[in-house]
Amino acid sequence: MGKGKIAITLDERFIDELDRLVAKHVFQSRSQAIYEAVSEKLQRMKHTRLGEESAKLEPAFERALSDEGFTEDMQQWPEY
Repeated sequence: MGKGKIAITLDERFIDELDRLVAKHVFQSRSQAIYEAVSEKLQRMKHTRLGEESAKLEPAFERALSDEGFTEDMQQWPEY
């Protein structure tokens, strides 16, 4: 996947904090810090969306769907 450049505007306090983290070698550069922050935020949003969509499911219906045909399968499995 290719990369692109963008320009952003941040409050001075965020820039100062980024510079402190770069100086402490937490990040190699401002770009790396911002890249990781954006990546982490997008991942969190995906997980939140998954949770929201999962909450819409009806547990009884989902269980019945997953158990469909399970009894027959159980009879074919050997005893342990």
